[in-house]
Amino acid sequence: MQTLYVEAGRGGVVRRQVTPDVIRGNQHLEELFARVNLLLGDQGEDEAQFLPRAPETLEQMGLREDDAQKLVLKYLLQKGSALGREISSQIKIPFSILFPLLKNWKNEQLVTYRAAGEMGDYVFAIVEHGRERARKYNEECSYFGSAPVGLPEYLKAMEMQTIAGMEATEEDLQNAFSDLLISEKMFDRLGPAINSGRGMFLFGEPGNGKTSIAERITRCFGDSVWIPRALGIDGDIIRLFDPGLHEELPEDNQGGLFDLSGVDPRWVRIRRPTVVAGGELTMNELEVTQNPVTKICEAPLQLKSNCGTLVIDDFGRQTMPVDVLLNRWIVPLEKRYDYLNLPSGKKIQVPFDQLIIFSTNLEPSDLVDGAFLRRIPYKIEVPDPSREHFRKLFQIMAPKVGLLFEMDDIDYLIETHYVAQNRPFRNCQPRDLLQQVRNYCIYKKTPKVVTREALDFAVENYFSMM
Repeated sequence: MQTLYVEAGRGGVVRRQVTPDVIRGNQHLEELFARVNLLLGDQGEDEAQFLPRAPETLEQMGLREDDAQKLVLKYLLQKGSALGREISSQIKIPFSILFPLLKNWKNEQLVTYRAAGEMGDYVFAIVEHGRERARKYNEECSYFGSAPVGLPEYLKAMEMQTIAGMEATEEDLQNAFSDLLISEKMFDRLGPAINSGRGMFLFGEPGNGKTSIAERITRCFGDSVWIPRALGIDGDIIRLFDPGLHEELPEDNQGGLFDLSGVDPRWVRIRRPTVVAGGELTMNELEVTQNPVTKICEAPLQLKSNCGTLVIDDFGRQTMPVDVLLNRWIVPLEKRYDYLNLPSGKKIQVPFDQLIIFSTNLEPSDLVDGAFLRRIPYKIEVPDPSREHFRKLFQIMAPKVGLLFEMDDIDYLIETHYVAQNRPFRNCQPRDLLQQVRNYCIYKKTPKVVTREALDFAVENYFSMM
């Protein structure tokens, strides 16, 4: 086994085990070697900075027996009975830790055995004494999902996965934007802004791809990060993992009877988050909110976007005044941390560790004052495409929508409906017009070919109110 020390982040190094030459090329042996390294403590390339290790005791999880009991009894109150491993999978406490607790609670007449299961397991059912206790727990908070992770463990994980240690190169940007047509000049402006980690304004006319650019910037920071499913802070449960915003990356060992991953199941590996908030954004979404009935708290958007990108789309069109939104974030943008108020009244400090992007159709100087513009040092205009760029977009998009075309017909479109009408080009228009041409061909039962007649029809529809 060979150990190498390689560069990581800004001048740091990490230790990495290298696959021996003797087994290289044998897929089965390579997979076995990687699994052994994981269990022994060596981390692969993607998670060289952080990997949540599987705990061996409840104390290592930062939990008390009461914390586990509340989750189990509330779960069984809803389900009635379940195998021990099913309960373990639901609340994300390893079976080896949970099973002795279940047997103790049987002795306390909170649960009972209903049937025997596989590999020494049992079907556990809640009894009346357990139901009474579960109902009391439910009044406090009805949550019975993953056992929470403590704030100190979360802070350590965010520090080790911070985007502040990432460096995006020209090659990284080209890979991240491989499905978009971006000019070299735009790359040269985006690259330094991404490396600053301070945020940026993307402004320009609607339809030129500001949102598409913002959504792809996250790819420059690497593929994945680990986040807790939920945080536990002084009795408050805050849900952090959001399937609507986060894309879970499944582990190889999922579905087996035994978990051999060596990973704490309370954590989930997700694709680096890109959280987009548009004109519907409200102040409530930027604070910890608690459901008054369930008493379950929801994390704010900036916490869900940590180690990724937070995009404020259509900036300036939110229902709240612009200065209210900006005042909320002046300190976090400067200090890289935020303060959140919990329902208990406690205030906590959390990382504000994301690249924040304000995307707007308006001029930034018309929206905000100089003090805020100073805190967002990069203002990048997304310009209208050139004529050659516009023609290239038709060449790229036509095959994607299933159309054949001749460049003479595209030049006819440009001369007749753009140059003659003094109409500006927009990056979205080739795709939109070609989709209308395709629908026209389907309706007319004609070959899916771009014709001047079809282009005239598409332009008349598309620009009728523009």
